[in-house]
Amino acid sequence: MMLPSHPRFPRCLSLLLILCGATAADAADFPKDFAAFQAELSPAISGKLDATPKHYRQIEPSLFHLCLDHANRLSNLSDDERLATIVKLARFIDRKRDATGELVVIGADRTMIGLLDPARGLEPKEITTIAAGYGAKPTVFKQDTATGSIRQVADDFLAAVGKAASKGSPTTVVVLGHGSPEEIQSYSIPFGRLADALIDGTATGAQKPVDLAPLVLICDDCYSADFLINLGTTIETRCRDRGLSLHSLPIMIAGTNRDRVGHADFGEKFVPHFWKDVIELFYVRRPRPDTVTLGDFFEKIDNMMYGYGRAPIVQGTQVTGYRLIDPTLCQDPVVFVPLSDADLAELRTILDLPADAPLPRFLDIG
Repeated sequence: MMLPSHPRFPRCLSLLLILCGATAADAADFPKDFAAFQAELSPAISGKLDATPKHYRQIEPSLFHLCLDHANRLSNLSDDERLATIVKLARFIDRKRDATGELVVIGADRTMIGLLDPARGLEPKEITTIAAGYGAKPTVFKQDTATGSIRQVADDFLAAVGKAASKGSPTTVVVLGHGSPEEIQSYSIPFGRLADALIDGTATGAQKPVDLAPLVLICDDCYSADFLINLGTTIETRCRDRGLSLHSLPIMIAGTNRDRVGHADFGEKFVPHFWKDVIELFYVRRPRPDTVTLGDFFEKIDNMMYGYGRAPIVQGTQVTGYRLIDPTLCQDPVVFVPLSDADLAELRTILDLPADAPLPRFLDIG
């Protein structure tokens, strides 16, 4: 996966730098945009990794953002120490990909909850059809004359998500529509309200840990990575403020990467590119797999989405690279996975951080 250079830090990353005691001045020696990271550091990093060019491009933006979160620490190391540390971080990302790749996202043992934009041609069968193909049990929310107001549908959706969290049963939530870093715009649902629904659903007792591990959240709308980062951070903060133990965040899949808008095909129907590719790969094409796994998203879907805004460079019969055609069309989806206490301890060891250094309990793995 490859990101165009960003003109500014996403607000969430700036906050993480502050939490870790870093400032822009402190991190002056570390590349501040993705293009500089690619040019200055990636050749040496990829040379140290046992990875194909395709695989490295899939984790390269994730590695950049992880390093950016810890730019202060990395900029204080010698060149050799910094390279060694970044290579360890890349291998940490790969271990998390290996550990989570077989987790089922769509399958017979999961419930699916859909929330569809009310003003476009999205229909419930965008969720129900693929769910039926894998034996999953779907419930779809979409505002129309029969279902009531936008506010009522939003309330019903949040109640269903909270109930799924309370049961602790495997559930995949799919949101298709309009979004911003602050909210699911189609239904005016701020990330804080969704965080409360998830926490209140699972935290039925003061001593019960908040465990959202059975849930997968998929957002295919504009700025969905920013929204999900805000959601994950807010769940952590509110659990801490309420004195609740957070065992695990959910898996979160964003159809668009940081500071990126989403795109859709317009015609008789409105279908976002990301979810259209999910249906193409795992419903239309044959043979179908038995289940759709997390690895299918960060490998197959990521690879298919990489073609938006780029054209392949072909030598003979091989695709040897890509050239950028239109950066505004690049969505570059991203997967966030929860981190355990052991994972956090390993990250602190890699970065030589104090044992109590604050770290986010989720990780972008590409």
